[in-house]
Amino acid sequence: MVIRHWSRLEAHGREPRVQSLMRDEAGVALLIALLSMMFLAALGMALALTTSTESRISAAYSQGMDTFYAADAAFEWVLQDLSGLADWNLVLGEGVTSTFTDGPPGLRDLPDATRLDLVEATARITCGRSVCSDADIDSSTADRPWGSNNPRWQLYAHGRLSDMSPSRTLRSFTYVVVWVADDPLETDGLPLVDGDDSAGANPGKGLLQVQAHAYGLAGSRSIVEATLRRADMRVRVVSWRHIRQ
Repeated sequence: MVIRHWSRLEAHGREPRVQSLMRDEAGVALLIALLSMMFLAALGMALALTTSTESRISAAYSQGMDTFYAADAAFEWVLQDLSGLADWNLVLGEGVTSTFTDGPPGLRDLPDATRLDLVEATARITCGRSVCSDADIDSSTADRPWGSNNPRWQLYAHGRLSDMSPSRTLRSFTYVVVWVADDPLETDGLPLVDGDDSAGANPGKGLLQVQAHAYGLAGSRSIVEATLRRADMRVRVVSWRHIRQ
């Protein structure tokens, strides 16, 4: 009788314990399921973010390459124009421009929905201001340390890259602008004259600076800077570099 009595007590005590264990296991399973769902959601968000970031990087790279090729194409165009000029004083002081222009200087609509003032842009690269005085241009700074020989950039070529194609089959929204200036190595103090050597040898005679800027989508911009030398009726590229902004 005693044995059976303890067996009944043990049987009655075991049943609540089993139910408690089952409830604990169900709670753990629910917690694991919730953690798994949170992990999968976080993984999905990370993958989406990675894909989005890679897409933006790819788009930025593509736009950067587009503006680089555009700036280089504009440089090549003006190189041909300048090679056909017997005297570079025509572009430095007499206002001769390229065969590639889209009208008089003024406001232009850019691919990123902003506007470019060609007159102001010319002043910006000349003296760093929206309007330049002679004192501003001739002042010696870290970027322009040559004083009266500081370059006075002249607007030479400008227009949409697509307009360079005679057949108009080139599809591009990129806008290009090219400026030219006297080489600052000259010692004549005449930035609108190519190497006056009447007072002696002039190290900058026959040298011309060129800047080609390309403005693309999403604010992408590339610059090609070059130095040209004229010698024996031929023009060659002395230096060339690409700047991406």
